[in-house]
Amino acid sequence: MKQEELDIILENHGKWLLNEGGERADLSNADLKNTNLRFANLRLAYLRGADLSNANLRGANLRFADLSYANLSIADLSYANLSIADLSYANLSWVNWQHVEGLTVICVQVDTTRKNNQIAYIKELDIWITGCFQGTLDELKASVEHTHGDNEKLRKRYYRVIDFILNEVEE
Repeated sequence: MKQEELDIILENHGKWLLNEGGERADLSNADLKNTNLRFANLRLAYLRGADLSNANLRGANLRFADLSYANLSIADLSYANLSIADLSYANLSWVNWQHVEGLTVICVQVDTTRKNNQIAYIKELDIWITGCFQGTLDELKASVEHTHGDNEKLRKRYYRVIDFILNEVEE
């Protein structure tokens, strides 16, 4: 989607939010990769299945947005508001979670086989993310065992980070 077309949709969505005409943004299944949505007001927008990979969503308002099945890999969600957003089945790999509002995200940088790998846990969604992996705690542990079963040092490093995150969640 071209930026000009997107800007018109956002303008109309803004009017709709203010009850000044316009219409609710429906960007379901839209190709929005690499787009600039910095500080965009996408509250209540439909983004189901949208490709937002590598999109700049820094400071965007995504409250109550439907982001289910969306691809948010490598997106910058820093300072974005994701309160009550539907992120079910969204691809959240390599997302920048810095200062995200509305979700409890615990992120730890860890030295693994990839430089600057991060392990993130999203409490409200009960999802663990590391690299291209996304799933439950049991699935993460199974993946660590499968991938690093023969490397005790690396396996223990993953488990130390997992334990650290779980302890942080409890506090």
